[in-house]
Amino acid sequence: MPSATSEQPALHTFQAAAFVENIALKELGGLYPDAALTPRVLTRPCASGGRIFVYPFGAVVFFDVGAEEREAELERLRRARPELGETVITEELAVRIEARSLPKVVDGVLNVDRMTLERAGIVALTIGQSAAMEYYERIVEELFAATGRLVERLEERGTVPFYTRPLHRFIGSAIATRNEALSVLHLLDRPEEAWEDPSIDRIYDELRDELDLADRHQALELKLRAIQESLELVLDVARDRRLVLLEVAIVVLIAFEIILTLVERAG
Repeated sequence: MPSATSEQPALHTFQAAAFVENIALKELGGLYPDAALTPRVLTRPCASGGRIFVYPFGAVVFFDVGAEEREAELERLRRARPELGETVITEELAVRIEARSLPKVVDGVLNVDRMTLERAGIVALTIGQSAAMEYYERIVEELFAATGRLVERLEERGTVPFYTRPLHRFIGSAIATRNEALSVLHLLDRPEEAWEDPSIDRIYDELRDELDLADRHQALELKLRAIQESLELVLDVARDRRLVLLEVAIVVLIAFEIILTLVERAG
């Protein structure tokens, strides 16, 4: 992409879509033989002159790509990777080119003095992170609510059901969701480019503030920690109940053996 010139469009558009599933970038090599691939992103030019960015955390971002071409590219991905379902989250951002403008978000629009491929990459990454985070916010919120109901039941009854298989399935599902969310949150850290280039660093900070990524990231981690602590409490109660029942069974068996012995002697 060229540096700032009078021919550059005054406005660029970015649209992000998030899949429920993560995307193995290496497996897309045959689908996009002309793509540039790193462990963090696959990017390639589109027929219209825009670009597509594909991220391993399930986000696909389009830079200056029309609606029809976006849908065609998403369908192409689904055909190549049948495990990918429908996209569940979308984000959109406009970038305005203004000469001598420092990177700044004004009224929801990012203003920059020029657009380069590196800058487009950091914008795409940030809104891709936001789309992926929104999906995990939803599933963690659902898990948080379900865990809360479990704890409320414990508070009301003082114990957990004796039949614990459904509880174990729920805990297994919760742990799997928690681990997946934590692994994805790790992918949403500040990229290396933001540390190395002050202008890119400012763009990243402006967009993180606009999309509230830092606070959302912290809120997700706090909820995940609360879920873990609640599940540990429920597991401790279930374990204690089983131990009590085991102790009662042992006492009953000992008493039965004593009674049996006394009956034999009396006979």
